[in-house]
Amino acid sequence: MKILHFYKSYYPDEYGGVQQFIRQLAHGGQTYGIETEVLALTPGATESVLLEQHRVHRVKRLFKAASTDFSFRALSEFRRLSADADIIHYHFPYPLADLAHFFARPKQPSVLTYHSDVVAQKKLLFLYRPLMRRFLASVSAVVASSPNYLASSPTLRAFADKVRCIPLGLQSNEPAAERVEYWRKRMPARFFLFVGVFRYYKGLDFLLSAAKGLPCPIVLLGKGGQEAKLKARAAAERLENIHFLDALSDEDKNALLSLCSALVFPSHLRSEAFGITLLEGARYGKPLVCCEIDTGTTYINIANETGLVVPPADPAALRQALLTLWADEALAARLGEGARLRFETLFTTEKMTQSYVTLYRDLLNGRA
Repeated sequence: MKILHFYKSYYPDEYGGVQQFIRQLAHGGQTYGIETEVLALTPGATESVLLEQHRVHRVKRLFKAASTDFSFRALSEFRRLSADADIIHYHFPYPLADLAHFFARPKQPSVLTYHSDVVAQKKLLFLYRPLMRRFLASVSAVVASSPNYLASSPTLRAFADKVRCIPLGLQSNEPAAERVEYWRKRMPARFFLFVGVFRYYKGLDFLLSAAKGLPCPIVLLGKGGQEAKLKARAAAERLENIHFLDALSDEDKNALLSLCSALVFPSHLRSEAFGITLLEGARYGKPLVCCEIDTGTTYINIANETGLVVPPADPAALRQALLTLWADEALAARLGEGARLRFETLFTTEKMTQSYVTLYRDLLNGRA
């Protein structure tokens, strides 16, 4: 079975949650004889390469507007590649995929993983909505990453008859011992960790506000559009407990996740539809701190079972949650064990892959 994924970017150009999801699904699908190809846009060199046993086709990005990468060549390349696929797998929201779908008119079944509502571009959504609704009606199946998001998204609920809920997953793994030792010598004995792309919806301004005067070091691992502003603010306000690390390799990231005292994830808007970084923390048995935004973040993090949940955009509540975990190490350990158990029960790559393979087979057999 050959699956073609189409999204605006992929490794190594971007390391976000959608890219990680596609990579995990491609890796897990090998066990089931699934051949994965990915079509993505790139600001760099156009090429077709083999990445971890799946092929990635990169076409030149022409321009970017409203968080959407555009390329006319991507339309023709999609038509060429889709002709040889058994199933097309789209990732929403990405309006160019809508256009490609109607441009190529593939006869194969199609799956759309619904990663997020359109949140920031509300004015453009008014113009995009007719195409969006037609696209969602046209695909064979829609996947929500959590029942929380299905319940809280008016767009998803309108197509509930074709929606399945399949949580995202991660592989279980142990961090490289030499990288753990490397970072153990360079980090404080206890610290809180944020991992992610510095985007507008990540709530990092509120985290900086919450951090003022706290006794606990907070490490921000990543980069992105908000990076310069956040670094300037931390310097201006002399937030000496805030430490920035650039985007690092997976081995280094996993070492830091294994060493941290808790995983802090202050995203405050619905653009954060799932929060795969929370899974990374849970995988290593870390207590989780996140906001209640009616998305998958609180499907992963259950209040007082796997971590602490606070209102969005509330620095005082976030500050109190951090202080609580810092002061009560026994509580932090209990919540961390709860996070690990929930990860192993619901969120492994194996469980996610099995669910998608079942969906793919149902589509090919006309049962979906």
